[in-house]
Amino acid sequence: MTPDRCALCGRDRPLTFHHLVPKKVHSRRRVKLRFDREELQRGIHLCRPCHRAVHHFVPHLELAERYHTLDALREHPDIARFVAWASKQDRGKGYVR
Repeated sequence: MTPDRCALCGRDRPLTFHHLVPKKVHSRRRVKLRFDREELQRGIHLCRPCHRAVHHFVPHLELAERYHTLDALREHPDIARFVAWASKQDRGKGYVR
């Protein structure tokens, strides 16, 4: 069941699925050795602005190696700053598309 709110900013927005270990790096040897099949499929639901911010601030391989949990994503300084801003935005004003 899909949640109603973004896992990062908590806004009630249309959500996308974010693989915590990006699919683009699933075939890399070091990723295959570190994660099992179930772990590779884990993910969270994010609103589009938060999903874009995650991929803007952190390269795919770094997401797999250092930011493959929700808590780790929340601790990334740039993502945390974006989420703090986004969580205060009204849908009609100042909304990032």
